[in-house]
Amino acid sequence: MGGGDKCLRPLGGEPILARIIDRLSPQVAEIVINANGDPSRFEAFGHPVVPDSVAGFQGPLAGVLAGLEWIKANRPRVEYAVTIATDTPFFPADLVQKFLESPGNASGFRIAQSDAGLHPVIGLWPIGLGEELEQSLKRGERKVTAWTTDHGAVPVFFPPVDVGSRSIDPFFNINAPEDLAAAEALLGEAAS
Repeated sequence: MGGGDKCLRPLGGEPILARIIDRLSPQVAEIVINANGDPSRFEAFGHPVVPDSVAGFQGPLAGVLAGLEWIKANRPRVEYAVTIATDTPFFPADLVQKFLESPGNASGFRIAQSDAGLHPVIGLWPIGLGEELEQSLKRGERKVTAWTTDHGAVPVFFPPVDVGSRSIDPFFNINAPEDLAAAEALLGEAAS
């Protein structure tokens, strides 16, 4: 994408992150943004910005850990965190409900799955996993799918979503300029 924050790129006239927040807000009590660097670039969104607590920009697992730690310190009664990648603007409007209602293990640890495969960055994470996740990161673990599988995450299947006249993977993500153009086209179809 040429550098910078993908989530701040415009999609349909507003930052992708604004779309993520609008879609997630009705599903959760509070939103926390994980981002490294100058937090002021997210000030307009009005949510706490939490940097990784482990050094070295260690990827998505470090971001999950930062969120779990923030919740544990600031919302001690909360038992779960929902994580969303900020480049997936069409994730299901009932994501959290489906996570909570789906059968699984006693821990409640769930990750998203679609026809395209597992999406372990999108999940329902028990806050109690934070300490184990921190230790794994300190040992050099970086693979989200391996970590979630090793720790008993239960996949929850999400079918395609309709955007405009097309059905697409609910976790369609924007990784390249052509993905952003495709997302714009989908929004254009939905608006017509």
